[in-house]
Amino acid sequence: MRKTRTTSTAPAPLLGPRALNRATLDRQLLLSRSALPVKAAVEHLLGLQAQNVKPPYFALAARLDGFAPEQLSALMADREAVRIVTMRSTIHTHTADDCLTLRPLVQPARDRELTIFRKGLQGVDLDRLAALARDLVEAEPRTMNQLREALSAEWPDADPQALAIAARCKLPLVQVTPRGLWGRSGQVVLTTAEHWLGRPAAPAPAPDAVALRYLAAFGPASVKDMQTWSGLTRLREAFERLRPRLVTFRDENGVELFDLPDAPRPDPDTPAPPRFLPEFDNLLLSHADRARVVPPEHHGRSWQGNQAYRTLLVDGFLAGVWKLETDALVVEPFTPLGRQRQQEVTAEGERLLKAMYGEAASYDIRFGTVLR
Repeated sequence: MRKTRTTSTAPAPLLGPRALNRATLDRQLLLSRSALPVKAAVEHLLGLQAQNVKPPYFALAARLDGFAPEQLSALMADREAVRIVTMRSTIHTHTADDCLTLRPLVQPARDRELTIFRKGLQGVDLDRLAALARDLVEAEPRTMNQLREALSAEWPDADPQALAIAARCKLPLVQVTPRGLWGRSGQVVLTTAEHWLGRPAAPAPAPDAVALRYLAAFGPASVKDMQTWSGLTRLREAFERLRPRLVTFRDENGVELFDLPDAPRPDPDTPAPPRFLPEFDNLLLSHADRARVVPPEHHGRSWQGNQAYRTLLVDGFLAGVWKLETDALVVEPFTPLGRQRQQEVTAEGERLLKAMYGEAASYDIRFGTVLR
């Protein structure tokens, strides 16, 4: 009797939450501070979440050795970095090069966003709107209110807010300085990226190339993770094309994770120092499954409604929130930290304050009521 040969495929290696945590922290420059120059760090991280002005500065202070806010501010003043709506329809600080490539990459998501406002855009020729809006902001940078008023004069029956959002979706609008500069104030005033940077946008990069960069900054990760980060859909084909160049793992739920073969995957027991992160930090927003950073018992505790808190990492995981009051950095842990952890958090807080505000910083560090 002829025997039938059977073959079996061994399951991909398992990466538990701590292994994923340490790998992601390393890619995010949070396991130990990096000596990368500021511009190289912003590029490696594929941009920094920048819904508010200060978060990119705090994000880099947590990641870079010797960081001073003036370093990022100088890049923005010299137009080597800009603030623009890209991933997840949120404002990011990008290098000029990434601004001109990543925005075209996520344009399909911005086009989909327009469907939300279609009721207020009935009868509006969107191509004509984009051309008119481009002429307006390139003639003179405009606020959103000025853009609304000018576009409403052309389409008086349309929803003014929808018209301005349509312009933002159709065009790569950057916030011109002094908005975003450290220690400066300024309202949001917009022009096109091409006009501000003095060069045309590049063609959208292949998703394969960006997937490799995403894994370098956020991996190991699933297809759904990258889709969550980017706001794009249908990225499975890109990962399948890349499969021969990648290694695969699985998480505790059996989800397939892709990674670069030579990317760092530290031992799960590698020490992870405390880190103070800003609101909306990309570490907490760039995976479909946040368990690699957010323990199940703390799920949802870094948000209230649509507002995100500034977050504290202890042993690599979300462990509390923090805020700056008039005279103090106030830490509010979710559970008691213990004496040694509290000393480590205090030392990291002192380092943060020194980096952001110099030796003359007059903040105390206080531990508030443990939040439950």
